[in-house]
Amino acid sequence: MPVLVLDEFFSEKLVTDRQERGVDRPDEVWDGLYIVMPSRDNQHQELITHLLRPLHFASDEAMRGTTFPGCNVSDRAADWKENHRCPDIAVYLKGNPAIDRGTHWQGGPDLAIEIVSPGDRSRDKLRFYTAVGTREVLIVDRDPWQLELYRNDGSPVMSSVGIAKVNGDAITTESVPLTWRLTAGSDRPLIEVESADPPGHWQI
Repeated sequence: MPVLVLDEFFSEKLVTDRQERGVDRPDEVWDGLYIVMPSRDNQHQELITHLLRPLHFASDEAMRGTTFPGCNVSDRAADWKENHRCPDIAVYLKGNPAIDRGTHWQGGPDLAIEIVSPGDRSRDKLRFYTAVGTREVLIVDRDPWQLELYRNDGSPVMSSVGIAKVNGDAITTESVPLTWRLTAGSDRPLIEVESADPPGHWQI
């Protein structure tokens, strides 16, 4: 259940404890508010691992850009820890105006992927991603299973441009040229990803 901690001493102790135990990697800070994200379950981590394959193929191997299995994205050069998000996967293509600060990126990726966990706020990040110039966000929801694609069209919050449901229509990311669809599987729906140039096909 959600817990709101207003005691400053206890809050600092909680954050320090998470940092010392090394479990703070997915935590974020939203305009000064420390957000403890739900722990990633095994399926969540497995999806990240396998989704990296088509993205690395279509960006890194194709010499288009670089794929990150999570990174810090902020809107500022200094004091970035006061406002940052950590997408599950981020792709920065060549020509992206974002600045690599070493510890974080100042500016959004061309494509961010968020895998939804119970109780998280993946969709609440869309306004931030829009503000920092992210081109597209792909949300992988697992309850129920669907893929949601959002694209930055200049509006305050990026717009939904497609939803892929199980055995339904596919969606296509423009930033990284891939087609995504969901098909029925034995244990869970499978994410099928296809690249036209260079050609490639993956079942995740």
